[in-house]
Amino acid sequence: MTASSLLQAPGAVPGDGIDSGVAAHYGDPMREQRLLSEGLGVVDLSHRGVVTVTGADRLSWLHSLTTQQLAGLAPRTSAESLVLTPKGHVEHALHLVDDGETTWITVEPGTAPALTARLDSMRFMLRVEVADVSDRFAVPGESIDREGGEGEPPTWVDAWPRVVGDTALYGPEPQDHPAHGRRWREVIVPVDEVAAAVGDRELVGPWAAEALRIAARRPRLGAESDHRTIAHEVDWLRTAVHLHKGCYRGQETVARVHNLGRPPRRLAFLHLDGSGHTLPEVGAEVSLGDKVVGRITSVGRHHEDGPIALAMLKRNTDDVADLLVAPDVAAAQTAIVPR
Repeated sequence: MTASSLLQAPGAVPGDGIDSGVAAHYGDPMREQRLLSEGLGVVDLSHRGVVTVTGADRLSWLHSLTTQQLAGLAPRTSAESLVLTPKGHVEHALHLVDDGETTWITVEPGTAPALTARLDSMRFMLRVEVADVSDRFAVPGESIDREGGEGEPPTWVDAWPRVVGDTALYGPEPQDHPAHGRRWREVIVPVDEVAAAVGDRELVGPWAAEALRIAARRPRLGAESDHRTIAHEVDWLRTAVHLHKGCYRGQETVARVHNLGRPPRRLAFLHLDGSGHTLPEVGAEVSLGDKVVGRITSVGRHHEDGPIALAMLKRNTDDVADLLVAPDVAAAQTAIVPR
């Protein structure tokens, strides 16, 4: 990935891992969190991939390949959709908005080439063209809940934790969800206009954005997901899956688990003991007594709640028991997906 031009901003500390290529923070992650939560900051997400789909058949074609109702999607209306494997495991998460001529999709860093190849392999004789334009566009993130208007850049608004379409909840009702009232959007701008898009607002790093995402119990591809993840385990049906839209790859697993069973694992939110000076590593084992029951998927320091994490646990793990995160961090859990 090409490094963001905003890495030259004062105080920028380069990120690493999945968030390399942008600044992890600009000197004060706690202050940046507060600014972001108040709608006063903007996050450089230039490392996110950007894919475009053009052609007359683009929306009906994407509708047939992914989990969400996309046929007839109105211009400048946001949607979230998943690409699944034949066995129903989550392969790609699409943040999608159509401007009337082009469908714009932002995806996790490093995943745009694989998504483009996957979509290209399914074009057949349809009137669609797919392009990976990640090197030409940047993605500022903002705590704003407003679609882009006429003449504005393509803008994806996150519906989480609201319920989108004919779907199901595996977590709390929207009005009872800890993220009720959450605001978030991604704006897609040419790379040479990203500084202008930021303007005179404060720059915020992904460390701050990740802490707020964890507090919102919001799943992220490549963090809360692995090669076995199904959408039910992380409550992803609420925003990204339509249950009665017709056939797509992986639909049988979605329907079977929803109608006949429970997911084999469940996502949980953890309040971590803050007496130590370091956070557990992503991937650290989570134990109940002497039994390993899961692993940490995301971890951060929240400006109000302190050290917090998301963890994928075995479904039958007691959902009120205190847990231990390796090597020796006590954790109190709150269920996201019930047993």
